Amino acid sequence: MNVGIIIRHCGGEALRKSFQDAANQGFRHCQLVSWDPQYWTKENAEEVKACVRDFGVEITAFWCGWDGPKFWNFTEGPETLGIVPVAFRDRRIQNLLDGAAYARDLGIADVVTHMGFIPENMTDPAWPGVVAAVKTVAMALKRSGQNLLFETGQETPVVLLRLFTAVNTGNLFINLDPANLILYGKGNPIDALDVFGGLVRGVHAKDGFYPTDGLELGKEVKVGDGKVNFPAFLKRLKEVGYDGSLTIEREITGEQQIKDILETQQYLQALIARL
Repeated sequence: MNVGIIIRHCGGEALRKSFQDAANQGFRHCQLVSWDPQYWTKENAEEVKACVRDFGVEITAFWCGWDGPKFWNFTEGPETLGIVPVAFRDRRIQNLLDGAAYARDLGIADVVTHMGFIPENMTDPAWPGVVAAVKTVAMALKRSGQNLLFETGQETPVVLLRLFTAVNTGNLFINLDPANLILYGKGNPIDALDVFGGLVRGVHAKDGFYPTDGLELGKEVKVGDGKVNFPAFLKRLKEVGYDGSLTIEREITGEQQIKDILETQQYLQALIARL
């Protein structure tokens, strides 16, 4: 395993600075995150590839956002997130296809996203439409030799397994965010590996607490300060055969974010050395 970082897609000198800062901080792996399709051009792809060459930071996955409203809570979230809401589905399917095409220009096989609040039950009237939408994207990526990774959080682990079985394209995998399972109250990340451990192709290093009011997500905190038992989590990841990046995600801004990321980098490297 190695420790990676998130780099948010931007343009020009800001992009180069992001890669340079990551390299100066000792990172050699990253996920490239983009919520803005205006950057998904062949010209920008060449710029990104130049940054990878110049600074030696490998992109392990492209995290693909989508257009439209997004509310990360339990009230508006089910109606606004991912491809589950019918009102935004067609446009967001196109976003994912466009993002995957950009990832191909970058030479990236793994495309990650949040799909939204996937129905818990196969008898839910929304279930067939969600399965069909996912299959549309998955089949397009499969033809290009790419994988579609679901970031955990808005569904229980068994729902992901159920959906993967229903879609059955062979290129659906998981970007396991252990904190998200806790923040959404959907499961314990270590136990989740009993359900889908062999399907994990990416991991976010993030921590947090369970929700306490039923309306808002739990609180995200620095790795090691929340409910994720990282020594046990990494041990279980190794047991299920995961040997990729632990991509640090700290959802604050400013100097404290940088401080927390660098402390997390040291913490995770020490844990990996003891595995």
